[in-house]
Amino acid sequence: MEADKKKLALNIVSSKVNHKGFGAGAIDLSNVSGVIIDGDEAYLDEGTLHAKSKIEKGIKFSTNKEDVPNGRKAWIVWVAVDRTEEGAYYAGMSACEMLIDTEARRGWKILADHVNKMDGAMKRKFILDGLSDSERAALKKQLISHNEEWWNRSDQVLKDALS
Repeated sequence: MEADKKKLALNIVSSKVNHKGFGAGAIDLSNVSGVIIDGDEAYLDEGTLHAKSKIEKGIKFSTNKEDVPNGRKAWIVWVAVDRTEEGAYYAGMSACEMLIDTEARRGWKILADHVNKMDGAMKRKFILDGLSDSERAALKKQLISHNEEWWNRSDQVLKDALS
């Protein structure tokens, strides 16, 4: 009898398909991506949504910063893209700090913070606290080089935050 019951699950669905049924349409991540900022370099990494980005692979994460005394600061910036009649634009963005010690294969991050910040980006907020001037410049350069038209259509709040 228990096996016959449908389990409640977090569905990741696309807005391109008309989903129906139990639990359908719970969350749509089709317009969210992650940008990694590692030092002065920023790059898109498709693995970020599943914690399998290049920088995270093979790293054992802790919620205690003291476990990563030699870690370098890195960021995942959740980027939400939206579309108007004029076209797509960067609609929401939030930055999540991590510490990575590649040699020791150890890292620090707070998963709940990453989830909440992703939610903030999806809700069209810009939360870029903690990024240094060089990290902001790297992020801006990456966003513009990825799609300058999207950058040009983006809210002035984002442009001011990254200037």
